[in-house]
Amino acid sequence: MISHAEITHISTSETQFEPIASRPPPRSVDGPIVWLRNNLFDGWRNTLASVLVLSVLALTLPHVLQWVLFRAVFAPDNAACRAAAGVGACWGVVAEKYRLILFGRYPFGEQWRPLVASVLLVTLLVASCYRPFWRRSLLAAWGLAWVIFFTLMLGGVLGLVPVETARWGGFPLTLLLSTISLGLAFPLAIFVALGRQSRMPGIRTLCAVYVELIRGVPLISVLFMASFMFPLFMPQGSNIDVLVRVLVGLTLFTAAYLAEAVRGGLNALPKGQVEAAQSLGLSSWQIARKIVVPQALRLVVPAIVNIFIGTFKDTSLVSIVSLYDLTGALQLALGDPDWRKFFLEGQLFVAAIYFVFCFAMSRYSRWVENHLNTGTRRQ
Repeated sequence: MISHAEITHISTSETQFEPIASRPPPRSVDGPIVWLRNNLFDGWRNTLASVLVLSVLALTLPHVLQWVLFRAVFAPDNAACRAAAGVGACWGVVAEKYRLILFGRYPFGEQWRPLVASVLLVTLLVASCYRPFWRRSLLAAWGLAWVIFFTLMLGGVLGLVPVETARWGGFPLTLLLSTISLGLAFPLAIFVALGRQSRMPGIRTLCAVYVELIRGVPLISVLFMASFMFPLFMPQGSNIDVLVRVLVGLTLFTAAYLAEAVRGGLNALPKGQVEAAQSLGLSSWQIARKIVVPQALRLVVPAIVNIFIGTFKDTSLVSIVSLYDLTGALQLALGDPDWRKFFLEGQLFVAAIYFVFCFAMSRYSRWVENHLNTGTRRQ
């Protein structure tokens, strides 16, 4: 038998406290070192790719900087630009032709008007991206902004010289075409997407034919039809401004693609959402407006912004109907034989403008997606 002393010794040895060895502190989750480790040097494949890319940049970046900055000509001096050809960039073509690039054929002495109109639209676009401004008064602000925009651009009132729409061009025209076409196409796309989900065969077929017909042809064909073929079906003597026709064609084209993106969001929603709303006695419009459409739009934010970016860039195709947006105005500027040789610098300048706006839209879409998915994403 085990004595009482042995039992006491066994229990004491079994319950003796042994401290656990201290573990190293957690690694930092912020800072440039962590970002480099997570994005560039995470595993041997990423490390190898990062080393190769950084090596190429180390070899080419000094030469690029020499051409872009250090040996470039910034003054509008054609002789100096020709002397620096092949060694440095000629940004003098931008300094010489920037007004023609930005404002197209708009009268030179009146170009303060498209400048003010463009600044007004860009300011309102930036303000519309912030949640404190998401109120009903924002719609009134947009309506007032468009009144001011067209008043400045058209003239004929308040002592402003009249300017026909055929002479509009450059950056203001790009802003006008992209913002109005997207603003009109978005609600139309929602109705078309809902129409393709309708139980009425007539509405469903009409919406499907519209989407498939528009998506089956390139944008150039739509613009050509809107500009040259559509007036043939109008009554004798009637004339619709070419800018209005282009806006209609661009809006219909964009709405077809947006409708498919929205329909994808509608199909991704579980049927239980609609059934639960019907059990509460909500009407079809209430279900669509309060439950279905908001959730569908949240699911397809990246696809919608992708179409927005594509539409902003596709405005360059209006040059086929003699409307010179930012890209078309650049071609007008490069028509000067003295500066035609430096087309690359002009193209880079226009590309930088497009990049700034498209990159801003891309980053904002990520913020919107994270903001809307706060209550649903997994941690």
